[in-house]
Amino acid sequence: QVQLVESGGGLVQAGDSLRLSCAASGRTFRSYAMGWFRQAPGKEREFVAAISWNGGRTYYADSVKGRFTISRDNAKNTVYLSMNSLKPEETGVYYCATWLRGNYDDTEGYDYWGQGTQVTVSS
Repeated sequence: QVQLVESGGGLVQAGDSLRLSCAASGRTFRSYAMGWFRQAPGKEREFVAAISWNGGRTYYADSVKGRFTISRDNAKNTVYLSMNSLKPEETGVYYCATWLRGNYDDTEGYDYWGQGTQVTVSS
């Protein structure tokens, strides 16, 4: 079993940057590919980024390519999401999750989820 705890969210202005962290418990963390999703009020959870177990492959939603970077430190059992040039429409709760199967952008393929961290981008 894996427990995930996100942190690093907050209130920022449009154009600002944030780095989110997702700390995982359990020895098997390094064997999991990981993903970040976000959910705005009244909307479905949407894919943001994913990373393979060793960091060798990364995947991004088109809307964040070139601005967001996903990375991981398996020695620290942590995955990160660095976000630059944030936009007001990117406000929402950001979740990390363990990716087990299927398409990297499909929530159905993810197993363990954290509780989320709120990101609010003001205009």
